[in-house]
Amino acid sequence: MQKSHQLDLTQGPIFTRLLQFSIPIILSGILQLLFNAADVIVVGKFAGDEALAAVGSTGSLVHLLINLFVGLATGTNVVAANFFGAKNKRDLHDTVHTAILVSFVSGIFMTVIGICCTKNILILMQATDNVLNLSALYLKIYFGGITATMVYNFGSALLRAKGDTKRPLYILLLAGLINFLLNLLFVIVFKMSVAGVGIATVISQIFAATFILAILCHENDDFKLSFRELRINGTILGKIIKVGVPAGFQGIMFSFSNVIIQSSINGFGPSVIAGSSASSNIENFVYISMNGFAQGTLTFTSQNFGAGRFDRIKKTAWISELVVFAIGLILGYSVILLSPYLFPLFTKTPATIDAGKERLFIICSTYFLCGIMDVIGYMIRGIGHSLLPMIVSMIGACGFRILWLMTIFQVEKFHKTSMIYITYPLSWILTFIVELICFLVIFSNIMKKNKSKVSEVK
Repeated sequence: MQKSHQLDLTQGPIFTRLLQFSIPIILSGILQLLFNAADVIVVGKFAGDEALAAVGSTGSLVHLLINLFVGLATGTNVVAANFFGAKNKRDLHDTVHTAILVSFVSGIFMTVIGICCTKNILILMQATDNVLNLSALYLKIYFGGITATMVYNFGSALLRAKGDTKRPLYILLLAGLINFLLNLLFVIVFKMSVAGVGIATVISQIFAATFILAILCHENDDFKLSFRELRINGTILGKIIKVGVPAGFQGIMFSFSNVIIQSSINGFGPSVIAGSSASSNIENFVYISMNGFAQGTLTFTSQNFGAGRFDRIKKTAWISELVVFAIGLILGYSVILLSPYLFPLFTKTPATIDAGKERLFIICSTYFLCGIMDVIGYMIRGIGHSLLPMIVSMIGACGFRILWLMTIFQVEKFHKTSMIYITYPLSWILTFIVELICFLVIFSNIMKKNKSKVSEVK
């Protein structure tokens, strides 16, 4: 029975396996975005633009605070997939129990940090007075239930390591429906505004975490979880940290640059904030479609690296880049064409819609650059080099964006929203070029070492 939930990515046609593995990840992301967008739509329609701006403007801060631990979940996926590909049962068992315990500890830590620090950080982000208190309230509720989010992230990362992307999708579908229905109840019926959105999110995440733990506890393979065996294996934790901390720190730096960008956007007032928030929700459908495939590439690369199937890794790189390029180009321009019908779902305010359209065109017409950048970064991690893409991203994306906003954007004739948004595609191009060079060099060295080992055996 359990074998039906496994997918050996070291065998079979690459394109077919990638699609089979990645499509549930993409659907999971799209479902989550649909429910998140529904949340924003409900808030915008029934609680007003200030509530919309309050919820929408917190995304970059949430990502900033949790990205280190999301990175550790990525590290968990890579390490578990390596052991799965190598058929290393003992270490795989220890990885499961180490990861779940880490998820609980990290969740509790983030609850304390989130509740204590978010309002001060919002003030530093220049949040306007009319949305500051609403944003702070939403974040305190959100971080009050962050442990459940961490458990789900780590648990689903473990399932993905063995090729199981379908059950996390089913869990997310049910959790999303709960979240949506509770939003309708709390916001429309009980008039709870942003507090209702936060409470609904926490309840749905608790549901998701409970089910992911139940699945792991009922596995009958090396992914089986036993709470009595929860303990930290220092060696395994070290491997997770080696991959996860650079990945998490990279996410932190991206989020930090996005916080700086959000701070710049905040200076243009509630209409621009709300328009940018609405645009971001639309853009995310394009991003998640590309990133879901890129995440599939990560696990695919990790399993094949563990199994020593380097020939499949090289082919995966080209196939993944072509697919993500096509997804980004087609979906990016599709949402631009549909924008006159999409923005009214979020707000009827003309100024907010105009502000959103400006951002949407700049981001989505070039979003394929972000997708191909992500694929190369994930593949570098999948072959065991997580520090390098972190350094490249820090300089090529984060550093560039911050430098741009501190210099070019400060010039009076360039002090406009379009000059904020243009930093995204410029940073994607720069980062992709450097990461591609790094991947080619690293992979070439791996192939040389592998040939040397084969020669020594002969």
